[in-house]
Amino acid sequence: MNDKLDDFLDQLQEQIFDETKEAFGEAGFQRWRNPLYLGRMENPHAHGKITGSCGDTMEIFLIFENDRVKEASYLTDGCGSSSVCGSFAAEAALGKRPDELTEVTGETILNKLGRFPKEDEHCAFLAAETLQEALKDYMIQQTKSQKDRGHV
Repeated sequence: MNDKLDDFLDQLQEQIFDETKEAFGEAGFQRWRNPLYLGRMENPHAHGKITGSCGDTMEIFLIFENDRVKEASYLTDGCGSSSVCGSFAAEAALGKRPDELTEVTGETILNKLGRFPKEDEHCAFLAAETLQEALKDYMIQQTKSQKDRGHV
């Protein structure tokens, strides 16, 4: 009895993996299996949090060094598609200056994925919007910091 259940579960898992790979493409599938940059960041220089129309909430955390993103991470309470897109958004931020971050869009994330389910494309735009919210937070803090130092 146990062998039959184990076989059934193995086949089911294989089917889920095949279907996910077909839907997300290889890059998205690998990120779905092993999300990179996932987790809350302590003392970030910037933080963005947005709840999308689908109900998923995404957060992006950034640390800057020499006016470039040194570290980036994300959290989401959403589906696998949200996690994949959050991971790619965090990766896209790495090494970029603030002005370059403005160029990271939902389309940028979808292009990086190569293939993604049409019904889940909104997750890429949620991730990009959250990244832009984190950038806005950073820029506000920079402006305040300059005012505090008497430079503005």
